[in-house]
Amino acid sequence: MIGDSNNLSTSSEIAYETEWSRRLSRIANLKTFHIPPVVVGNTTDIELGQTMVLEWKTQGMFQVACTPDVCTSSQLALEASRKFFLRPMAEKMSYVSDLTFAGYIASGEELTAGEADYSEIFTIVKDLSLNDKRVQDRWPGHGPVPWPSLSYKKALQNFLIKLGSIGDRILQLISLGLNLPDINSLKSIANDGWHHARVLRYPPISSESSRGTGSHTDYGLLVIVTQDDAGGLFIRPPIDKEIRNRNWLPSESSAGMYEDCVEWNFVKPTPSALTVFPGDMFQLLTDGVLLSTPHKVHRAEKERYSIAYFHEPNFQQIIKSVNKTDATDFVHYGEKCFTKRFSHRDDLEVRGWRYENF
Repeated sequence: MIGDSNNLSTSSEIAYETEWSRRLSRIANLKTFHIPPVVVGNTTDIELGQTMVLEWKTQGMFQVACTPDVCTSSQLALEASRKFFLRPMAEKMSYVSDLTFAGYIASGEELTAGEADYSEIFTIVKDLSLNDKRVQDRWPGHGPVPWPSLSYKKALQNFLIKLGSIGDRILQLISLGLNLPDINSLKSIANDGWHHARVLRYPPISSESSRGTGSHTDYGLLVIVTQDDAGGLFIRPPIDKEIRNRNWLPSESSAGMYEDCVEWNFVKPTPSALTVFPGDMFQLLTDGVLLSTPHKVHRAEKERYSIAYFHEPNFQQIIKSVNKTDATDFVHYGEKCFTKRFSHRDDLEVRGWRYENF
């Protein structure tokens, strides 16, 4: 019996190691761009923006090279996050905000397309004082973050400020690449936006499951991700004639789409680089010229840490086509976030959370 048990264990290990190797056979061929410290709209900026747009159209994602200060800030943020997730479960569970739903989420609590995802998460919303009018008006996701320590707050906020600056400059470059009338056409949409982040820890792959996060698109505007060297992120590039749902519509969802299909590309971790891709709002803004990028995470052979930063519009922003002045397809961003991100909660009315508030 002991021999049989060892053989079964060995067979299981071989099976999921083979599966992991198969997934790694398709590697995303991503370009890495160097973002200027200031975007002025000259010929160099325009050409860079056009190349970035083309990369999104063909690959669904590009990379941005980190400057030394961003690299250092990223490493400090990931290191601080590792220390947090090492804390006892009972302690981690105490860092949850009943006001904003910021803070800790245990592995298995979140679902994609009805199936549990397996990652621990620390969610950072728009961190505002209780005196801020948006908090007093009960805007979802606006309010104090339950930081576990001042050092963790400092490490994460320093990094997110740098990502915010990068996000603004990327939006300016994309505006140039799309030949929009104003260099700030997209950046203005994200002024004082609902910028937030999720710190994620994925456990190693096991014989029971390789699932990290199921396939989905992100409901917002711009996503910037830093990851460690473990790997596990996969993207689905634009594919000719493939249907891509308009995830902002109540009747359409991208959750779980093409989960088990072949055409998923592994995003190989690149030292000193951030991965950048568009969310649902870009698909709406550009009438589908830029598609929201489907992505998923498979657990790797060791635990994986990543930080996903979301550079977002203001809750009061109306999102519609940048090409059509008479566009009838639009969303109120705060309402969309409310319905997509928070409507699964059964206590929203008790909290006074209604999108009419914003």
